[in-house]
Amino acid sequence: MRTAFLIFLFFFSFIFSFAQSNTQVSGKDTSDYRMLDRVIIKAYEQNRKLIDIAAPVSFTGQDQLNRFSNNSILPALNESPGVRMEERSPASYRLNIRGSSLRSPFGVRDIKIYYNDIPLTDPSGNTYLNALSFYNFQSIEIIKGPAASLYGAGIGGAMLIHSMPSDWQKGIDLNYSFGSFATNNFNTTIRFGENNNQNQLSYSHQTSNGYRQQSQMRRDIVSFETKIKSTEKQTLHAYAFYSDLYYQTPGGLTLTEYKANQSQARPHAGSNAGAVENKAAIYQKEVVVGISDEYNINQSWKNSTAVYGSYTDFTNPSIRVYEERKEPHFGGRTVFQYKKQIGESSLQINFGAEAQKGFFNTRDFKNKLGTQDSLQTDDNTNIWQYMVFAQADLKLPHGWSITAGASLNKSSVQNTRASNVPQTMQTQTFQNKIPPRIALLKKITASISVFGSIAGGFSTPTTAELVHTNGTIGTNLQPEDGIDYELGLRGSLFKGKLYFDINTFFFDLSNTIVQRIDTNNVYYYVNAGATKQNGFESYVSYILIDHPHHFIKQSKLWASYALDDFHYTDFKQLSIDYSGKYMPGVPKNVFVVGIDAETIMGIYANLTYTYTDKIWLNDANSAYAGSYNLLGARVGYKKTFAKKIKLELFAGADNIFNTKYSLGNDINAAVGRYYNAAAGVNYFAGMRLGI
Repeated sequence: MRTAFLIFLFFFSFIFSFAQSNTQVSGKDTSDYRMLDRVIIKAYEQNRKLIDIAAPVSFTGQDQLNRFSNNSILPALNESPGVRMEERSPASYRLNIRGSSLRSPFGVRDIKIYYNDIPLTDPSGNTYLNALSFYNFQSIEIIKGPAASLYGAGIGGAMLIHSMPSDWQKGIDLNYSFGSFATNNFNTTIRFGENNNQNQLSYSHQTSNGYRQQSQMRRDIVSFETKIKSTEKQTLHAYAFYSDLYYQTPGGLTLTEYKANQSQARPHAGSNAGAVENKAAIYQKEVVVGISDEYNINQSWKNSTAVYGSYTDFTNPSIRVYEERKEPHFGGRTVFQYKKQIGESSLQINFGAEAQKGFFNTRDFKNKLGTQDSLQTDDNTNIWQYMVFAQADLKLPHGWSITAGASLNKSSVQNTRASNVPQTMQTQTFQNKIPPRIALLKKITASISVFGSIAGGFSTPTTAELVHTNGTIGTNLQPEDGIDYELGLRGSLFKGKLYFDINTFFFDLSNTIVQRIDTNNVYYYVNAGATKQNGFESYVSYILIDHPHHFIKQSKLWASYALDDFHYTDFKQLSIDYSGKYMPGVPKNVFVVGIDAETIMGIYANLTYTYTDKIWLNDANSAYAGSYNLLGARVGYKKTFAKKIKLELFAGADNIFNTKYSLGNDINAAVGRYYNAAAGVNYFAGMRLGI
């Protein structure tokens, strides 16, 4: 069966790679193939086409998201050069933008993430990205590199998630897919109302037994959105979601354990119980409610204001401790925009503020075979942060434009250890940070632009990083600071058939925060001197066919490549000097190539190949995870009946080569427990019905 499946895929790829290579580009465009012409980028509050954005921004839309299994956004994001999303086990995500995951043992840190108009990243700097299902994402924008001039702390960049389709139509969508390891994923979405009152209600349920022992997961999400255009000047947008997530954590393996049985969970060692005995897992419930208001004051002025509240209930019986966290927080963001035409030039000014406040309680117990034992620590953390920002964009004649912006940031953390007698309290207030950004863009032709930028960035330690550093707050750990130099070229040729996006960057980071794991599996963090992170990123696509009346009506070939040369430039730990060593956790070369096609009958195919270079696993560069090659595919059939009912059937496979590799490695882990084995070849199938 698998052999026949592969033969069909490669035969299909061969046919559309060479068929009708000289077809002309038609006037009708039914896909996102012409990224420069179709996509409006909201990054940096500019709302412009990608060719007019003087920044390294990647866009992931429905075409990219639906090339894979619909279980995760991971493979779609990994199409973008410089972006690497990892999954240590089902629902245990880690997001890496240009090496930002160095300080992230799990979850998402060092990246500021927004859900519609509100921060999904909490005031401590942590983001529960796994609280969302695949179906909560309509499109994603990723700003690579420091974006602090408008989005605050986060050396890695920023992610903007949009959950409502831009082309809204009322109706009902039913989605179901299943696959290897007893994976099931169900979603239903109901859209009702009219154009001036758009409503969307969605429910998702996903389960999996996982590839490894102790890696089951279950996720239920209910979300609701409404967008009301109350007047010609004002639009209200309210949204809420409740997420209930449970997933087991198998833990890292040593190289010997990984080679002996890569599907096993971390075994017991001496008197320490393993992942199975301690029932290592995460129980995570989160509710988020937000409302935003966009008001066009007049032809020149506009204001967008959003407020939100969030509560997370997090329980984690792990190898060492049984942790409980209660994390209520709230915040808001307001942006004023002013536009003015000055002769042949146009000026746009954005300025505003953002603030967040959190009241967190974290209690750590001894884990006795999956149950709470004696209390170890009880911490109440009061954290707040705010920033004010301003940015000016000036579009000049002859294709020139210049952007300049900066923000003023301040944050404070107060921790009270209630488990001490008497109680102890420590406060850490980080000094003001004013990261600037200046960018210059020149449109060489109507479809080609070149840009350069200089941007400063910073990242304060998260609450978890501070609290778990020797049980104290802020004794040694300080914010990271960096400066990024960027040069990019993007555009299209041959009547829009060839699209390219190429950039190179030179990033110097000081006080780099890196993770350590001691022999008791305690995570802690240190400032690792300075690092130099230089890289090259490119994305190229070519429309092979775009003709609605031919048998193969659309096909595209695309490729992305990232070269990351990241080193410690000044890092000494006690008597050991790591200066000149490669930063762990980041492959030097990543190459992804794909080919897509759709026939006039509605049959389509997507084929994706990925090469990932070896990855150093510790600061000493004495251990590494080997390079690997992956091949994935999806084939399907889409048909519209009676001009309203839409049916889609699909099937596919991941890791068709059955490659043995580790994904989401534990960096600098004690006794060499670096490896989290990924699944071998696995299959999926599903359907979508739209009414």
